[in-house]
Amino acid sequence: MTKKLAPFFFFLLFIPAAFAQQFNTVKLDSLFTILASKDKYMGSLTVSENGKVIYSKAIGKADILANKTATTATKYRIGSISKMFTSCLIFKAVEENKLTLNKTIDVYFPSVPNANKITIGNLLNHRSGIYNLTNSGEYMSYNTKPKTEAEMVAIIAKSKSVFEPNSKAEYSNSNYVLLSYIIEKVYKKSLKEVLAEKIVKPLGLKNTYLGGRTNIHDNESRSYSFIETWNLETETDMSIPLGAGAVVSTPTDLTIFIENLFAGKIISSKSLEQMKTLQDDYGMGIFEMPFNDKTGYGHTGGIDGFSSVLTYFPENKLAIALTSNGSVYRNNDIMIAVLSAYFQIPFNIPTFKILELNATDLEKYLGNYNSQELMMRISVTNKGSKLFAQATGQGEFPLEATGTNVFEFAQAGIKLRFNVADKQMTLEQGGGKFIFLKN
Repeated sequence: MTKKLAPFFFFLLFIPAAFAQQFNTVKLDSLFTILASKDKYMGSLTVSENGKVIYSKAIGKADILANKTATTATKYRIGSISKMFTSCLIFKAVEENKLTLNKTIDVYFPSVPNANKITIGNLLNHRSGIYNLTNSGEYMSYNTKPKTEAEMVAIIAKSKSVFEPNSKAEYSNSNYVLLSYIIEKVYKKSLKEVLAEKIVKPLGLKNTYLGGRTNIHDNESRSYSFIETWNLETETDMSIPLGAGAVVSTPTDLTIFIENLFAGKIISSKSLEQMKTLQDDYGMGIFEMPFNDKTGYGHTGGIDGFSSVLTYFPENKLAIALTSNGSVYRNNDIMIAVLSAYFQIPFNIPTFKILELNATDLEKYLGNYNSQELMMRISVTNKGSKLFAQATGQGEFPLEATGTNVFEFAQAGIKLRFNVADKQMTLEQGGGKFIFLKN
């Protein structure tokens, strides 16, 4: 699991529709039962329709060392879903005549390249051209240490622009770090205080706030990655992501938030329309999330070992929030299951059956594989009876045998199919298939 703040865009499958009224909670329960029994997922889900919770579930541990079981009240870092809150606060400031979206940011951050061309609106919809600080190799050297505004602005300002402002869109966490400081400047309060005053308290959110160090005694969860077993992740210091990824919440609070957002109770309907308007697939703190002929709106998030999804389907007044502190099974697959259960569409429950192989069985797969399509090499090795793969410039990852000549790394949605006779391997990921030839 990457420690970087990431949007984790997901695309839901298009399946022939067969909609019905009844929510198939029994089958959804079966999915979570097997995820828990096979130790493939830790997290919490809330589904709400027309403002009423119709399904809620939590599995796994909030803290493994303390043997603390997660509940539906457990709080998680929600990563980039924080950007939805930050965007709302910017629109609140606009509605209160404290800002305009076409205001350039040079008055706040003169040292940032192209600051005199970049508007607040450009920050919101990722059209600023500002380099994404989490893409830098240096990020992992300081992300656990507290940073001041001056330090963070200096880090952001030292990188050259990626493109001319407003010429295209490219995701950058730096945009929302800077928006956080703008909110603090116009309200003359900390982001934590503004968030509480403008959104949390008016909506009666009981478990949502700008986070600090994890406090398991306050029902916060730790996060984990899985390599053979669950491993505790280090914590990003929340002074770094701020409004780009520092909010802590529960799925129930998140559904309340997004329901009220679409009901016009946080920002005006005019502001919401601006927030939803896409340019090069980017809205202002929100994305479209399609399922069949339905269109949902929301955001995804990831920070340390946490990952999350929040989406709202206006036509059905359906809100879904999924938060995780450790996953082998992907959020995207759970969301497909949830929406399929709601719309009464058939979906498969995984069995997680693994073939037992020994070192001798694995020998025929070992070697270096090259792809002309991706200009990449993947080395396949073994450690005893376990197969591993490592792509150029990346860390190695373990593979599980899920079928004859088929191995998977479920966390990244990677499947490798070997054709031993032809010395060929096919990499499948994200709907793409790429051929690799063995040296």
